[in-house]
Amino acid sequence: MTDVLGEDNHLCPELIEYRLVSDQSEVSMRRVGSYEAKTHLPRLLDEVAGGATITITKHGVPVAVLVPPLASGTVSVREAADGLRAFRGRHRLRGVTIRQLIDEGRR
Repeated sequence: MTDVLGEDNHLCPELIEYRLVSDQSEVSMRRVGSYEAKTHLPRLLDEVAGGATITITKHGVPVAVLVPPLASGTVSVREAADGLRAFRGRHRLRGVTIRQLIDEGRR
């Protein structure tokens, strides 16, 4: 597990994804053909939601990998609003109006 930690000892998603793709010996992957994947997609998605990793092949050649999403943290509405206020405090428009920005974006 320590090989997926960044310099600040927090999980580094890039290292996790790299490890999943590059070091397949540590990850037990099930292989299914494209026809089976098409036919049984709901079942395969249930397996992936349960933590499984599935490689989809076409004529025996891997073409895709179904992996569970990385756990993403959620924030409360209050935390999101506080974050927006902090962003707004660090980024000023310096005399440009919102209307000018909207008009510029429409060009």
